[in-house]
This record gives sequence, C-alpha cells and structure tokens, in this order.
Amino acid sequence: MCGLVTADETTLIDLSIGLEDGVPSEPTPPSIDAFDHEAGAERLAETLRDQGYDVDAEDFPDGMGLAWEDLAVIPHAGTHLDAPWHYGPEVDGEPAKTIEEIPLEWCRGNAVVLDFRWMDPGSEISAADLEDALADLDHDLSPGEIVLIQTGADELWGQPEYLTEFPGMSAGGTKFLVERGIKVIGTDAYGFDKPFATMGENYVDSGDEDELWPAHLAGREVEYCQIEKMANLDELPRKTDIPLVAFPIKIENGSAGWVRPVAMLEGDGTDLIDAANGGEGA
Repeated sequence: MCGLVTADETTLIDLSIGLEDGVPSEPTPPSIDAFDHEAGAERLAETLRDQGYDVDAEDFPDGMGLAWEDLAVIPHAGTHLDAPWHYGPEVDGEPAKTIEEIPLEWCRGNAVVLDFRWMDPGSEISAADLEDALADLDHDLSPGEIVLIQTGADELWGQPEYLTEFPGMSAGGTKFLVERGIKVIGTDAYGFDKPFATMGENYVDSGDEDELWPAHLAGREVEYCQIEKMANLDELPRKTDIPLVAFPIKIENGSAGWVRPVAMLEGDGTDLIDAANGGEGA
C-alpha cells in the first residue's frame, strides 16, 4: 500500500457520501449555512472591529473576504465510522473505545466486497449468507481485512427510500466476521442493521428485544467498528485485495466520526473501468 499512496499511476476511488444541507436521505439532516466572499468580508471586518481595529468590508481587496460555512450536524450524518462506544459502554466487560481511541491500524488494509444486492429490503444477512458470499469469491478472510457489504442502496441517495430499501446485518453475521479478525465492516446502506421501520414492526409483532439493533448491539460482545453510508462499491474493478484507507475525524468522547474511505488501485483508470464493466479482473 505504501507505493500506491505516492505512485502517479494509482487510481483513487472515493467510496463516500458527503454532508448535504437538508437532504431527505438523513433523518437528522445537516444544516449548512454558507457565507460567500462578500459576506465573509463583512464578518471578518466585524471580528476585527470587535478586537478594536477599524476595518470595514470594503477594505478587503475587491470587497471580498473568505468564504466559509456554519454547520449544525451530527457525527452520524454522511459517511462515518461508528466506534464501539456507539453500541454500549463496555465490550465484553472492558470499556468501549470512543472514536478518538480507535487504532489507525484498524482503518487501513485490504478490503473484501461481499455482494448482497440480490437480497430483499428489510431482510437480514446471516453468517451463512456471509459464508456463501466468501465461497463465491473463493476467499478466506484474514485478520485485519476490511469487509464491505454491498447492498446497492447508495443508488437511492437523495431520496427518502434510502432510509428503508436495504438489507441489514444480523448479530450472528457481525460476530462471524469479527471472530475472524475483522475490525472494520462497511456498508453502502443507510444503516448497519435492518431499516428502523422493519425492526420496529418486528419488535411490536414479537415482543423480542433482540429485534432492536441486533447487529449494532453485537458490539457489546465483540469489538469492531462499522462504516455506514458508503458509496460507489460498483466502481471497484474487483471484489478482493482492494487497498483501502478510512481514517475517522477525532471527536472527543465521540460515538462516531466522519470518514472518507478511499480505495487505491494500480493503473491509470482505463483498465479499471473496463474491469468494472465486466472485463478482465471483474
């Protein structure tokens, strides 16, 4: 991976979704108040005047200062990495790690993409489903690999249906991966578990508390992180041995941190596009 970071012929594939103002695919959407350069001049001049300096907006070259944005946003908006603290205060009796405590070594490695686009929305991905997907790839997991769950839900980004049209992981499936040395599991869906409405309906029908966020709460028994709201997994030219980096932003005592996962692949992109479209290496 070291050579890929600096090589001119490396193709970088962005696997993230960004923060968008008021987007209907977020139950708690970001609020982004943007200030252009003229407004930036007014605000900077005001800041300087508050400090005792006689400066007006028109004193800036062309009357323009610096553009910036004020954001009101939760760390679970956009593509983000959930820390073990998100799932509960302890993992197997030990204090759960917050986001700034996550070892960076967990967040880089070779990724494996398991394709569950064939599954119905609201269904649950079991350990047996994961075993079958790995068998289809003829791949044995190694400790430190990053497993990416492909549902195809990212195609619905920007629509309300993004919140409901995807399969989710099971508790057993989550434990199956973590027990094989996987510390980071990603999904291109809104959530790691089944959709909220599916879990709520199942719980009301059964009264079984295990219907409520079972994959998340498996993190109280086994230590792992999950990346939610990934995207563009269909642009990857292969399903295994994908060098990936996904370092989260540090938030003090945070349950999650925004992350921009990037795959790094050999080549200038032409051969990768051919492979992604079904050519050699797909």
